[in-house]
Amino acid sequence: MAVALAGQQSTPQSAQQQAIPDAPSAAPSSVFSGIAPGKGTVPDAPKPANENQIPQAAKPTVPDDNPGPPPDLPAAGEAPAYVLRQNVNFVQVPFTVKDKKGNLVYGLDWRDVRVYENNLRQEIKLFTVDPFPLSIALVIDQSLPFNVMEKVNTSLSALPGAFTPQDEVAVFTYNNGTKKQTDFTGSQSARLPAILERSKSKGREVDLYDNTGPLAQTTTINGRQFDPNTSPRRNQQGMTLTIPKEQHTLNDAIFAAAQELATRPRDRRRVIYVITDGKEYGSNAKFTEVRRYLQTNQISVWGTLVGDSAAWGLGWVEKFHMPLMMQDNILPKYVNATGGTMYSEWRQRAIEDSFAEIGRTMRAQYTVGYYSHNPFVDGKYRSIDVRVLRPNLSITAKEGYIPSLRDVRENGPTRVR
Repeated sequence: MAVALAGQQSTPQSAQQQAIPDAPSAAPSSVFSGIAPGKGTVPDAPKPANENQIPQAAKPTVPDDNPGPPPDLPAAGEAPAYVLRQNVNFVQVPFTVKDKKGNLVYGLDWRDVRVYENNLRQEIKLFTVDPFPLSIALVIDQSLPFNVMEKVNTSLSALPGAFTPQDEVAVFTYNNGTKKQTDFTGSQSARLPAILERSKSKGREVDLYDNTGPLAQTTTINGRQFDPNTSPRRNQQGMTLTIPKEQHTLNDAIFAAAQELATRPRDRRRVIYVITDGKEYGSNAKFTEVRRYLQTNQISVWGTLVGDSAAWGLGWVEKFHMPLMMQDNILPKYVNATGGTMYSEWRQRAIEDSFAEIGRTMRAQYTVGYYSHNPFVDGKYRSIDVRVLRPNLSITAKEGYIPSLRDVRENGPTRVR
C-alpha cells in the first residue's frame, strides 16, 4: 500500500510541473515586430527540381533605346567660367626710344630688344606698341614764385588737350601741405577744366629778409621796444627777426598721388604728372620711402620743370646740396627711378607745348613682358636694363621694381570658358 500511495502522490506533482512552460511563448516580441528575416538581402537562386541539373545564369537586362529628354545646355558664351589660380611672375616694362635729336623712334621689332633682370637676360613673352589707357594723378606746385605761378595758371587750360577720352585724371595741389582737388574723372569731361580753374593760386611772394644789423629789430631803449608802430605792446623785450622757412612738400604730394593710383586697375598705365620747380623741404615722407612705394606699385613719374630750375645756368650754386638744407631739385631722381620723362620749360608757350609732348610720348612707348625666374614675393629690389640693338639710340625705362603680393593676386586667377 505504501508503494501505491507513493505512486498516487507523485502523479499530481508531475502534473503540476508539466503545467509550467519550459520555453518562451511562440508569440513574436514587440521589439522585433515588423522585421522580416532575410528581407532586403539578395534572394537565393531557385533550386532546380533536379539536384543534378546546373542552374542557369540570370538573363542580362536589355537597355532601353530611349535616351530620354535632352540635357539643358547653356548658350554659347554663357557657360559658367572655371577659375584657375596660378602664381605667375609676369613683369611688364614700358620704355621710350629716342634718337640723338630727341625724336621718338618708331618701327622697332621684338628682335631688336633685349631685357635683363639682375644682369640676366630674360625671354620676351610680350611685345606691343599699342597705347594703354592712362590713369594720371596731376600734381601742381602752388609754392612757386608769383611770376612763375602766373605762367602755370595760364597754361593749365591747354592740359586736357594732351589726353584722350580713355584717360582719367585726378588733381592734387601742394604748398605747405597736400590737398586732393578731385578723384579720378574723365579727361574730356566738363569737370576737369573746372577743377583746374579752382587749382590756380597766386603763388609765393619773394621776400628779402635781413636778420642782422639795425634793420633786424624795432626801436628799443634799454632793451625795451619803444616804437608803437612796430610793437603791438609797449615796453616789450627787444625782438630779433627770425626768417620763416619755406615749405615745399613735394615728397608728401607724390606719395599721396601714388596711394590714389595704387587702387587703379592693372590694365591701365599709372602715371604721376608733376608741374613744379623741384624744391623739397618740410615733407613727412622721405625720398627713399616714396621711391620704394612707386617701384612696388608700377607707377612712373613724369614732369614739367618750371622756374629757376628750368633755365640753364640759373641757380647753379644751389645745386650743390648742403646737409639739412632744402633740396633745390629732387624731381629728376623720381623721373629716372621710375622710367618717366621730364621737360624743363621757362616760357608759358613752352610749358603748354610740354603738355602735348608728354602726352604723345606716353602713347608712343613700347611695352615688353617676361616671366621672372626669381621668387616673386621676397620683397627684394630687382634691377632692369632694356637695350636696343640699333646704334645711336637712347632708351628710357625704369631702373627696377619691387615685387608685391598684390601682383600675385592680380596675376593669379585666370578665367577659362
